[in-house]
Amino acid sequence: MNRAGRRDHPPPRTGPSEKEVLVGFLDYLRGSVAAKVDGVPEPEVREPGVPSGTNLLGLIHHLTHVERALFLGVQVRSWPATFRAPRSSSVAGVVSAYYDAVDQSNAVIDACEDLAGSDWRPEAKDACPSLRWALTHMVEETGRHAGHADVLREQIDGRTGR
Repeated sequence: MNRAGRRDHPPPRTGPSEKEVLVGFLDYLRGSVAAKVDGVPEPEVREPGVPSGTNLLGLIHHLTHVERALFLGVQVRSWPATFRAPRSSSVAGVVSAYYDAVDQSNAVIDACEDLAGSDWRPEAKDACPSLRWALTHMVEETGRHAGHADVLREQIDGRTGR
């Protein structure tokens, strides 16, 4: 195994509460996914690495929509379309939009103390799952796509690690 390009970091240390653990791991994964586009030039950052069409920038664009839908209640008309970042958007713009969504999501999370409650999401038009469920789902969703990003980045330039 080639470890020359590996930049690995251990899992985060978090506070003792359930919420601090969930948010700590989620933020760790968020940063790991966003870092995968660092130094990847156009057009490689947008080029599919697998037959499904999945690409690095598209994963970040998709996760931006998932953050907004899950934590902010923003409706998504076409989930498949979220996997393609607009050509008019720069890499920096897509990453900035992702961090903006993360900041807004974290503000909603920070404002809620009851992980079991279902009234934590602002402007929800439908029933909300518990915040515990939403955080756990977002850890799973981000972790899943972080794995995809790992493989895509390694295919581009051999770089591995978190």
